[in-house]
Amino acid sequence: MSWQGVYTALVTPFEASGKVDDKALQALVEAQIHAGVTGLVPMGTTGESPTMSHDEHLSVISKVVGWAKGRVPIIAGAGSNSTEEALTLTQRAKDLGASATLQVVPYYNKPNQEGLFRHFWALADAVDLPLIVYNIPGRSGKNLETDTLIRLAAHPRIVGVKEASGDLGQIMDVLQRRPKGFSVLSGDDNLAYTFLALGGDGVISVASHLIPEALVELCRKGLSGDLAGARDLHFRYLTLMKSMFLDTNPIPVKTALAFGGRLQEVFRLPMCPMDEAKRQQLRKVMQDAGLL
Repeated sequence: MSWQGVYTALVTPFEASGKVDDKALQALVEAQIHAGVTGLVPMGTTGESPTMSHDEHLSVISKVVGWAKGRVPIIAGAGSNSTEEALTLTQRAKDLGASATLQVVPYYNKPNQEGLFRHFWALADAVDLPLIVYNIPGRSGKNLETDTLIRLAAHPRIVGVKEASGDLGQIMDVLQRRPKGFSVLSGDDNLAYTFLALGGDGVISVASHLIPEALVELCRKGLSGDLAGARDLHFRYLTLMKSMFLDTNPIPVKTALAFGGRLQEVFRLPMCPMDEAKRQQLRKVMQDAGLL
């Protein structure tokens, strides 16, 4: 299949007790599918996966797959800085019916490029499921270099990359050198238009929780060659997209969803609520965008 379009990196709503709020999560899934997003990505960093137990992690994936009922592909977050742990999560994600997995560059232990290559190759070899690599050096502490990514793209099950380095030079290098059929998705909403203009395939989005139809239309226009139309949407919502990083993701998007009554403003430590100044700044951006 073609991995193009808007994939929403789902937040995980919590009840006041700290348990997963299934009702709010299901409502988010339905709203996203109804708005026309291409797919859903549960249990990435936006889903607060670092604070979830394995049982909770897999339960969320299972529920999202079940609620989606095959209407959209589900790219399950299954990454780890331990290859064995990632293998276990990946196999379970496959068993639960995920369409693909998202695999982050191993964080904190900072393997060299050969170690990164062997990590992703081992995952792709072991589990018969499409794999999308996630490069986010700002969180992982290690950049997946383009030479390594191109080596990985030779594996038939490594089908794309979520590129969130923020390095335009690297992004262009990846797009220029990727093999045919290898998807390059933006990991930053505010760069989605840039990716599309350069020939990229779409975005794994946070802002799509709030403006799914607009981002679907932006990608549709960009992929069809209507760059002027896509650019208009980009600038119309750029301030909102940038506001999703007023604080550490997913704090702003969950706060914005709470403003709209779609979930409770509950985080798991070490994530915590935004300070009041940032809350007011976010509220104004949402009001200006016509979302409140």
